[in-house]
Amino acid sequence: MGRYDKSKRAEILPGTLEMLILKSLERNTEPMHGFGIALYLRQISKDVLQVEEGSLYPALQRLALKGWVRAEWGQSGNKRRARYYNLTPIGREQLKQEVADFERLLEAIMLVMQPAGGGPSW
Repeated sequence: MGRYDKSKRAEILPGTLEMLILKSLERNTEPMHGFGIALYLRQISKDVLQVEEGSLYPALQRLALKGWVRAEWGQSGNKRRARYYNLTPIGREQLKQEVADFERLLEAIMLVMQPAGGGPSW
């Protein structure tokens, strides 16, 4: 009891899913469909990040509406119609900003998490 179970899903911070989708598209040279993005995130995070369809597809739609991704219909490996997503140049720039903001937030959290006496003295 009290031990970390790697099979448990981690909650994704609000706003982080869009950054993770953009990063997934940046890392993969070929367009990806939604299921492929979810599978990629799950695999790369060693099953910690498991994105549900109810979160993924609305996020992809928001990204497309903002012009950060381009969506085109195509045929998946199992001969089904699927929507494939590419990162746009605007999306690439947005990803840089998202990563910088995330790193700043992560740094602030790490400062709070330091053991007593390890932080700055006010």
